Amino acid sequence: MARKLRPGSFVGLSGPLGSGKTTLIKGICKGLGVKELVRSPYFVIMTQYPGKFKVYHFDLFRLESADELSSVGYEEYFYGDGICLVEWAEKAKKLLPKERIDVFLRIVSESEREIRIKRIQSKKDRRRDKKS
Repeated sequence: MARKLRPGSFVGLSGPLGSGKTTLIKGICKGLGVKELVRSPYFVIMTQYPGKFKVYHFDLFRLESADELSSVGYEEYFYGDGICLVEWAEKAKKLLPKERIDVFLRIVSESEREIRIKRIQSKKDRRRDKKS
């Protein structure tokens, strides 16, 4: 997945506690050349990592309302020039970019997860894809 991401990419991850959101983000960061230890930014909402590209890792678990994201200037990251990876993205659904990758994780068993990936794009881009 990391090879497909470019500056401006947004990946929103959803799934229950323990479904593997942070683990998947660790793998994506590794694929993007991040050398730092990647942890869930549980208490600070967002952590930035240098790598092949700037990576912004958000954890919205503790978010009471999407409006709280305004205080951290989310637009700069969600719509910026880095790669934005957001855990618990469903908590900010109304603020998410119209073009993004949604990843849904589900616990199948203690050692197995199901992952669904859906590319969301604007209607204009969908028409362009159909023509090519």
